[in-house]
Amino acid sequence: MSPDKLAESRLQALGIFRPDQIEVEAIAMDAGMRVEYEHLDGCEAMLMGVGNKAVATIKPSKHRGRERYSVGHELGHWEMHRGKSFRCRGDDPDRNFESDKALEKEADSYAAGLLMPSFLFSPAVEAIGEPSFIELEELAGAFGTSVLATSMRLADLDRLPIVLACYSNGRLRWRKAARHIPNRWFLRMQLDDDSFAYSLFQDGQAHPRLGKQPAETWFENMDAERYQVRECCRPVRVGEVLVLLYLESKMLQAGFDPNVGTRRYTAHGSYLTRR
Repeated sequence: MSPDKLAESRLQALGIFRPDQIEVEAIAMDAGMRVEYEHLDGCEAMLMGVGNKAVATIKPSKHRGRERYSVGHELGHWEMHRGKSFRCRGDDPDRNFESDKALEKEADSYAAGLLMPSFLFSPAVEAIGEPSFIELEELAGAFGTSVLATSMRLADLDRLPIVLACYSNGRLRWRKAARHIPNRWFLRMQLDDDSFAYSLFQDGQAHPRLGKQPAETWFENMDAERYQVRECCRPVRVGEVLVLLYLESKMLQAGFDPNVGTRRYTAHGSYLTRR
């Protein structure tokens, strides 16, 4: 069973069928993990376990969604990786793109399934249709999560033709695409001057609603000029912009493109190697 489905099965076993019933501290206690909030240096959360009991120490945050995600992340470790101790950056799921730590990614997946179970989250998305960051912020409020974690969950559930990306100081830091998006589409390494995200990065002009853009604004493929995408963007951290792109249906049928390379990710971001 995948980590997110494991988390969902726990919710269903507890008879939880509404987002407001997902009280993470109570769920953790039921699983034998007590949650405490204390200041921590160098990490967002710690997990210590002995036998069938554990204590998760969470760094307090003014953002409740971060605390909840950290609790879910540590509960994932407790459920799946019992017998180990962890010091985690549990409130920043995108940071794990810079790491090959499979256990951290599994804990992130568990946290996403716990806080945004597909049996509740997918119907909420379907009721909206194609959410922009305006609606994703509303979903985040309903599920008690951050907009970043909510957006990443949307991509992971693979219901819509989306690509989520983060640009740091104008340069691509990471991307997450719905699984059915063809691998042949490669984002530009630098923000294009005509993108809404560039305006946000340069001038602070937010564009949380979807707007049309030529696909060549975002993708470096030679045939990108034939297509259109819809873009919205919002700030994440200082110097970072989160971008959500919807691809038009014709882009999903495009054939293999031999003129682009393979995207790699390192601790310093992403780079492109040519074929």
